Amino acid sequence: MTDIESKGSNPVAAMGMQDKERIARAALARLMEPQDSVGLALVRALGAVDALGVATGELATGPTVEQEVSALLVEAGGPSTWVGLPATLRRWAPRVGDLAPERDLETMRRLGGRLIIPGDELWPEQLEDLGLQEPLCLWWRGQEQPLPPLGRTIALVGSRDSTSYGASVTGDFAYGLAQRGYAVISGGAYGIDAHAHRGALSGGGAGLPTIAVMAGGVDRFYPSGNEDLLRAVATQGAVISEVPPGSAPTRYRFLQRNRIIAALASVTVVVEARWRSGALNTAHHAESIGRVVATVPGSIHSANSAGCHRLLRDGGAVCVTDVGEIAELAGAIGESTSEEKSADTSVHDGLSLEDLILLDALPLRSTSSVEKLTVVAGLSPDAVRAGLGRLGLMGLASSERGAWKRAKNT
Repeated sequence: MTDIESKGSNPVAAMGMQDKERIARAALARLMEPQDSVGLALVRALGAVDALGVATGELATGPTVEQEVSALLVEAGGPSTWVGLPATLRRWAPRVGDLAPERDLETMRRLGGRLIIPGDELWPEQLEDLGLQEPLCLWWRGQEQPLPPLGRTIALVGSRDSTSYGASVTGDFAYGLAQRGYAVISGGAYGIDAHAHRGALSGGGAGLPTIAVMAGGVDRFYPSGNEDLLRAVATQGAVISEVPPGSAPTRYRFLQRNRIIAALASVTVVVEARWRSGALNTAHHAESIGRVVATVPGSIHSANSAGCHRLLRDGGAVCVTDVGEIAELAGAIGESTSEEKSADTSVHDGLSLEDLILLDALPLRSTSSVEKLTVVAGLSPDAVRAGLGRLGLMGLASSERGAWKRAKNT
């Protein structure tokens, strides 16, 4: 690359390509804070190995690199002007001497964990939806198996000072979702997070019943009061973080890890949240990348439900009251074999796009009202009523006391 020249020996350069990439991302994860847009743009522009060389002063750059970084920042919705690489390098300089990626990787090996990077089999592809804000890497402690696909992962989040109502709802949701084969994502904190993990562990069988996304390093289970719980999560599921071992769970890192929770899940369910709860931050991240946000209604007298009601009032969330409604939002309506799907193809061929969407929105076991179907399907009430009439005439839907469900053989 003509715009980069070596200024010294780079210890990473002597390694194989895969090892180089892993070591470089491990080092950059300690050098940069999560969501350091300039650093992430530099990695996109040069690759992790050369970006580390530039960040540590081993490689010199010219104006072309700055132009590429600027273009990436603008493309990601950032400012058209920034302080430039020299100022950014000065910002990173105090941490360069502390970089010891081999030590961090050895710590993970000692804990029975690993570092995963984009391209690895375990890397969750849904994180790509974060664009420039996709994490550099994930420090992974737990079962060595891929996360379920996006449609089979649900985030349950909420207040740390949850009420008995919130605890009961969360436990029921998490248990029911795990029983249906969903992975429950949460943040490992007290309150709603803890109840989500416990419920999922109780209901889960094979696979990853629950994943805890930490704000600090995975070498220390935080908060300490949840140590036994998080140890169980690491044994049966996974505990992950984008910051390296030994990193403190600062307030800033709590907010940044929320985007990972949102990106990993197809649906983010806010069970309880105060008016300014961090759970609303997770909901905002989910909404910004096109994920579904749902929330649970509570008492109008409860401060712990004020944030949930705010989401409903502002139109940013769908109201859910049971596991079936969450599953509908995730797009997993019933289970059919490949033979059944093949047999159904000819029946569905004549349906319009709106009718197909409506058919997918219909539950198999319970019934759903026209009002709920308008939300799940994203269609107008008139379109839903007309579509239900057509599906009913074709024998694909049936009505029970004014509510609708999918016919058993569809």
